[in-house]
Amino acid sequence: MTYIAKPKVAHPGLPRNKLGLTSRDYEGTVSTLCAGCGHDSVTTAIIQAVFELNIEPHNLAKMSGIGCSSKTPAYFVSQSHGFNAVHGRMPSVTTGANAANRDLTYIGVSGDGDSLSIGLGQFVHAIRRNLNMCYIIENNGVYGLTKGQFSASADIGSKPKKGMANQQEPIDSVSTALSLGATYIARSFSGDKEQLVPLIQGALLHDGFALVDVISPCVTFNDHEGSTKSYAHTRQFYHQVVDMDYVPPAEELKVAYDDGEAMPVELHDGSKIVLRKMDKRYDPTSRASSFKYLRDHFNRGEITTGLLYLDESRKEMHDLMGNVDTPLARLPLESLHPGADELRKILKRYR
Repeated sequence: MTYIAKPKVAHPGLPRNKLGLTSRDYEGTVSTLCAGCGHDSVTTAIIQAVFELNIEPHNLAKMSGIGCSSKTPAYFVSQSHGFNAVHGRMPSVTTGANAANRDLTYIGVSGDGDSLSIGLGQFVHAIRRNLNMCYIIENNGVYGLTKGQFSASADIGSKPKKGMANQQEPIDSVSTALSLGATYIARSFSGDKEQLVPLIQGALLHDGFALVDVISPCVTFNDHEGSTKSYAHTRQFYHQVVDMDYVPPAEELKVAYDDGEAMPVELHDGSKIVLRKMDKRYDPTSRASSFKYLRDHFNRGEITTGLLYLDESRKEMHDLMGNVDTPLARLPLESLHPGADELRKILKRYR
């Protein structure tokens, strides 16, 4: 794969974050995706999110599998860590990396084919372990790299450019994640940066598995009349239930919340997300009502977006395992090796 480096030129008046970095410092190589691809809009949203969160590039790990979506990590934060896994195996590689170094911030970028077909089992167990990561699915309903076959997220009746309409039941990533116990679930549209950026920020700050499913139209194979993942269809059936603002921690910050209109949630680092209810019937903290609401609106053909579910009570993987706070990668060998006598005692339990 050929990557084209961007010129290191930045306007002197560009805003800088608390680290003294500009948004240009969070960019990657030049995108080789099709012009107008929704994935590039997702890349722009990720760049803005990590820039505003003041994440140090060397403390970020970008993970991906195979597909158009999995090229995305090459296009943001070039000075970070990264691993491009085989098809569908990104979650297990991320689990191993996170187990070794819990101090890094993990962003996994995947596609509907990568996550919901060959990688579905991996996706399920990352949720089950409540792996501390931001998992972004760039969802376009097709396999773009292999010329536009339907993926597992294609809706019944969705039409390809040529051939017969899809008749197979789709796998809905957010309903699947909700049924499996994911602790942060959101959905957005690549063309709605105002909504997408704070959703990604909330996912990055969440202590546990955070899913952000992004409807990201494929302009080459799935942006025509009859497609349910096209720009026109998404804009027509876009149904926003809960919006979210990110409020950075500040001592003198004062915000007024109207009863029933907004709910501030304090995250583990002291920052806040503010949930704004667009539909007052929706409760993003109730798993049962969220699932019913999602299915009801799915059956009406609506694309429900916003923060769909949030559970801050469940422990993430390291806390569940009782691991030490120091990343395992930084522990000296003598701390990791139990010694011959202790090892014999441990093995004896399994005989």
